[in-house]
Amino acid sequence: MTIFDKKFLQWAMLFVFAINISTMSAQDINGGSLNTHQQSLAAIAALTATGNIEKLKIALHSGLNAGLKVNEVKEALIQLYAYCGFPRSLNALNTLMTVLEERKAKGIKDPVGKDASPVAENADKYQVGKKTLQMLTGKEEKDTKSGVNAFAPPIDTFLKEHLFADIFSRDVLTFRQREFVTISALSAMDGVEPQLQAHIAMGKNTVLPIIS
Repeated sequence: MTIFDKKFLQWAMLFVFAINISTMSAQDINGGSLNTHQQSLAAIAALTATGNIEKLKIALHSGLNAGLKVNEVKEALIQLYAYCGFPRSLNALNTLMTVLEERKAKGIKDPVGKDASPVAENADKYQVGKKTLQMLTGKEEKDTKSGVNAFAPPIDTFLKEHLFADIFSRDVLTFRQREFVTISALSAMDGVEPQLQAHIAMGKNTVLPIIS
């Protein structure tokens, strides 16, 4: 577990504790009760966000060895462009391609997993994204915009139609898995504390298993 930065591991543990508080003991938390899937996915997300390609390569090998499916990892890396930008997401995807080629050359056949189902072509993506966001926040959104959504309405549209419809509504990862990825990435980044706190709150509202 040397690839973990103390800061984002603490936040990941806080998230796991917050959503499993009724079933986890203090010993579980103190002992680092993240399974190998969770440890790997947290590391992959954080190292993508910080652009540490060498350690990311190690984390990708570890995650695949732990049983993460190729499309699960790919989906996480695609999602992360919304939080750490296209350059780091693309660099991480290219690194995943390199890792898979290396493993293939060694005769390792990694399970691909299922493909994501896209949002229906005739769907109102704004409403799909709005519903997804309301499920994550546990709050019904008012029709009257406020704050940054009122100040810059296009950002509200982009968040609803793209982030929470095009990305979060895809079914390769559950909402809780997506929040775990997001929290791990934001925990490794500086200057995003409000967004980190918001996603920890969203993660606590999810109801499906984090990682199988």
